[in-house]
Amino acid sequence: MIQDPILLNDWHAVLPVASLEAANNVTGARVLGEDIVIWRAGSEIRAWKDLCVHRGTRLSLGEVLPDNSLQCPYHGWTYDAAGQCVNIPAHPEQKPPTKARAIVYQATVAYDMVWVCLGEPTYDIPDFEEWDDDSYRKILCGAYEFQATGPRMVENFLDVAHFPFVHENILGTQERPEIPDYDVVTDERGITASDIRVFQPNPDGSHNPNWVTYTYKVYRPLVAYFRKEAEEKFAILLMVTPIEEVKSLMWMWMVITHGDGTDETLRAFQDEIAMQDLPIVQSQRPELLPLDLQAELHLRSDKTAIAYRRWLNDLGLTFGTS
Repeated sequence: MIQDPILLNDWHAVLPVASLEAANNVTGARVLGEDIVIWRAGSEIRAWKDLCVHRGTRLSLGEVLPDNSLQCPYHGWTYDAAGQCVNIPAHPEQKPPTKARAIVYQATVAYDMVWVCLGEPTYDIPDFEEWDDDSYRKILCGAYEFQATGPRMVENFLDVAHFPFVHENILGTQERPEIPDYDVVTDERGITASDIRVFQPNPDGSHNPNWVTYTYKVYRPLVAYFRKEAEEKFAILLMVTPIEEVKSLMWMWMVITHGDGTDETLRAFQDEIAMQDLPIVQSQRPELLPLDLQAELHLRSDKTAIAYRRWLNDLGLTFGTS
């Protein structure tokens, strides 16, 4: 397991609840270099180290039994919802020893995603303010796998100056690449960058080029958000799953109050944006995000990224940074 105390004690979005249900309520995942099994015991989600203590088989290959226990596929050792082995089929008369226990982590559900903490949660899962508003359509995009660090991916999400070049004629145009000054505040809630304006060629589907204003927020090192400040509302919650230091999954909840396209069409739009970002982010060197502000050059348009790097440095994050 990767030993970064900030992320060990943080919540990480790991997979959609729907994918767990599709896998007969037991599946595997990887977070911070640790293989974990995600499974459902009745109405509760469990997250354990993906390891049977008998011979090291992956419990994610096993089966959830009708009594809400998890059975290893190798020798049938069976674990109750608390992680204690309660049955060894080869020795039915023998009570399993107390030390025959799974290594248990914390798990919960928020925004139809399974979130896991490998330590003791320091903070609650961030609030997604649009989630309970029924006027929004909700579309889950991803997971997008990047051979890149989580902090590099979050910083790219916060960067609007690349729109005219990486997402030309979609989110920006090289004819109007300028980024006017904007405001950034860092406090106990994280980072808020407001009044960020970008000139876009087709901001609302009308093919009427205009300025668009955004607010960006960073809640946790690997959870960020933006909303478009317009009458027709649009927002995204970004969740990065840290698999290894230089391998990550990116999930996005897109919420929108307008648009005639189907969920599949809107998801395909976000897929295109992510695939345009992927080779750029994967190419960045150093791979680890430099927290020393002297290591790279910065401009006024980089204010959100500068605030993010300073904030990570103040938190003491070591994972994915240098």
